[in-house]
Amino acid sequence: MGRVPNLTRADAVAAVRNPLAFIAERWTPAPRTVRRAALSALVMSVVIVVTGGAVRLTGSGLGCPTWPKCTADSLTATSAMGFHGAIEFGNRMLTYVLCAAVGWAIVAARSEKPYRRGLTRLGWAQFWLVMGNAILGGIVVLVGLNPYTVAAHFLLASALTAVATLMWQRTREGDGAPEPLVGASVRQLVWFLVAAAALLIAVGTVVTGSGPHAGDSSEVERMPLDWETVSKLHAVLAWIVVTLTFALWFVLKAVDSPKAPLDRTRELFVVLLAQGVIGYVQYFTDLPEALVGIHMLGSCLVWIAVLRVLLSLRERPATKLGLPAPATRTPADTHA
Repeated sequence: MGRVPNLTRADAVAAVRNPLAFIAERWTPAPRTVRRAALSALVMSVVIVVTGGAVRLTGSGLGCPTWPKCTADSLTATSAMGFHGAIEFGNRMLTYVLCAAVGWAIVAARSEKPYRRGLTRLGWAQFWLVMGNAILGGIVVLVGLNPYTVAAHFLLASALTAVATLMWQRTREGDGAPEPLVGASVRQLVWFLVAAAALLIAVGTVVTGSGPHAGDSSEVERMPLDWETVSKLHAVLAWIVVTLTFALWFVLKAVDSPKAPLDRTRELFVVLLAQGVIGYVQYFTDLPEALVGIHMLGSCLVWIAVLRVLLSLRERPATKLGLPAPATRTPADTHA
């Protein structure tokens, strides 16, 4: 084992004043470590959505009837609260795991050499989104699972997933100015795709807010909308996203696009098909809880896949990271 360095009083003061800078001065993570740290934050952003869905689908939304304590007299769930209390409190505890993953991503990004301010800011953006959503989650409990606050809770989680996806992508790029790989018309088509996917997710929260899975066995307020009508609108939007993805693939083939955008588009199409099958099966089988949970996971994967398509349309030179520059590619503007 190597010798443990002596820490002086000045070191201790520096560590207290700015622990991130203190760690960064003494540790340089490998690029693979930074990428894995960013990926762990992304994975946990999806896990927390799925476990939050499990809370709702098991009727455990008010298993801990108050916040920030579990009950007025106990910080944690008690045996008297049974299964629902354990599920709700367990989901709350997973927030700390998410915080640890995001914190690890921040430390790794801050310690990378040379220092990448933009990457570190993406880590901090995730931290503040987690804190904001934790407070919003408490409000959801305090207002008795009001469906509008539940929808906002999910949408903020989707924003966290978006930032985590961007950070993961940025760990594999340089810090040079983005260089487009496709023409302006193709980029506009992809932005339409992103907007349609965001609207699809937003309408999905309305389906949840007006549907039968209220999140608790007690009388819970629902959105005053016809659930089947909203579900059909959700299905129409899903087909729009699928159609845009299909059209994008053909356009990319026509303009002789680089491999990355084609691969990401193909992956998105596969995820969409799987999500569509699950969606229709759950609709015609009266929304079994297991399939609804899988559909929530699919929603996260669709959102990540859409964002990866968007991020694949450009590349950033790696020269500023001390790595060899990528092979020069001619953007497909002349074909668009």
